[in-house]
Amino acid sequence: MDGLNLDFAEVVVVNDGSRDATAQVARDAASRDARIRLVENPGNRGKGYAVRHGLREAKGEWVLFTDADLSAPIEELAKLTAAVEAKGADGAIGSRALDRSLIGVHQSPFREMSGRFFNLVMRMITGLPYRDTQCGFKLVSSKAAALLAAKQQIEGFGFDVELLYIAKKHGLKILEVPVRWNNVEGTKVSLANGLAAFLDPLAVKRNDWRGLYK
Repeated sequence: MDGLNLDFAEVVVVNDGSRDATAQVARDAASRDARIRLVENPGNRGKGYAVRHGLREAKGEWVLFTDADLSAPIEELAKLTAAVEAKGADGAIGSRALDRSLIGVHQSPFREMSGRFFNLVMRMITGLPYRDTQCGFKLVSSKAAALLAAKQQIEGFGFDVELLYIAKKHGLKILEVPVRWNNVEGTKVSLANGLAAFLDPLAVKRNDWRGLYK
């Protein structure tokens, strides 16, 4: 990781209108450690909006966004940074599909099969080469983060595909790296969300045709 400046680090917690104690816990942690910041969305806007808000707020040279449940352990960041450094890439995404032996706790068979089918449909529609776009563990340079946040349109769960599509369109090099991953119960992704996600690749193509990613 010598090529990445990790002397400065921060944790940006994006609260998407949660009604539990999330915001207060983050606020208390921030009062004890200046490297922690809490940013609030204007109500519940969706995961895509929350990630875009975090990308815009981040001040580091490199930006990692990860799910709060840490289903991909934070130690796996070393794999992403090593890949980026070795290949001179603009970013790297964690993947469950490249080496499924790294999955400790699996999702239900239905959700795993749905995920594989979604990936097949996504690749056919968008032309993206990735085997797993939905793993919530992605690292991008600050320059790439600014570009992606500026062009992103989707505020829901389809934002992952959109960000990777925008990156490809603008010539950014984003690698796919196998990481350890464990399913954590208590997901907020409903069946309706999952079904709606199949329409998101079409929305990405429509946005491209409308010139929104230029």
